[in-house]
Amino acid sequence: MTFRLHDDWVWDSWLADDGENYHLFFLRAKRALIDPDRRHHGASIGHAKSVDLEEWTLLPDAITAADGPAWDDLATWTGCTVHAADGTWHLFYTGVSRVEDGLHQRIGSVVSDDLLTWRRSEMPALQADPRWYEKLGDGTWPDEAWRDPFVFFDEKTQLWQMVITARSRTGDPDQRAVVGHAVSPDLTHWETRPPLSSPAGFGEMEVIQSREVGGEAVLLFSCLPDKAPGIRSDAASTGTWIARGESLLGPWDLVGSSSFFLPGIYAAQLFRKRDGEWIVFGFQNSVDGRFVGEIASPVALADLLAGQTLFPVSTTTT
Repeated sequence: MTFRLHDDWVWDSWLADDGENYHLFFLRAKRALIDPDRRHHGASIGHAKSVDLEEWTLLPDAITAADGPAWDDLATWTGCTVHAADGTWHLFYTGVSRVEDGLHQRIGSVVSDDLLTWRRSEMPALQADPRWYEKLGDGTWPDEAWRDPFVFFDEKTQLWQMVITARSRTGDPDQRAVVGHAVSPDLTHWETRPPLSSPAGFGEMEVIQSREVGGEAVLLFSCLPDKAPGIRSDAASTGTWIARGESLLGPWDLVGSSSFFLPGIYAAQLFRKRDGEWIVFGFQNSVDGRFVGEIASPVALADLLAGQTLFPVSTTTT
């Protein structure tokens, strides 16, 4: 069942599972803005829950822009939600500020005991380190990319790992996208590290996810074909890319990335249900040039990749 709000556009989204309900977090902004390009500076993070990923109950927003002045007092953008060992939930998000006209992106978090009431954490805002990452004005890109955090715990290092939409400080200005990286022992104190990849032909790699599916590490990300000048793509591609990796921390074969077709869908996400089945979902971007702004029903990954040889599909293996 499509998730649509009557008064708001909805777009980038992600899921969390409390064992009883699935929780959908999503960007939302008023349709009264008329021009969908204006939604980015009016975005907050909405919240809904479901027992079956089909019928949804709308809940209060998880987070909105801070009372200014603050690094996130203009809008709050895409992130992820993880469950800590102490039982708390941590929602990581991107924030932009009014004083910087939304051009500088930073990452912060809010914390909850029940997934319903959220409080801003003590995490200092994480930003791109100029030793490795492009800052505003270093190239031709219109903003400073440091967004869409995806967080997971790595058993090998015993650290929380964060992969980030970022850009290298060197290389062709139109093709500087890299997988940004930070680590933390406690989900609060983060150390920015060098990128986990090198520029590979993409101008941006949005809503990055590092997952292990069927025993194989893969990187899922979004980039519209016109922002991937160094990559040959099918004209039908709607911007979802997947790359093989040697581990959850790479390296990945980004040059050999494959695009797969999800009609009109952007910001696709991979999620493993309780029964072990992997699904793909994202928002309906445009139809005949018109922005739609609703989240499409999930599609089984096994069905989506039937007949492809990208990686062995096993819906019951993590």
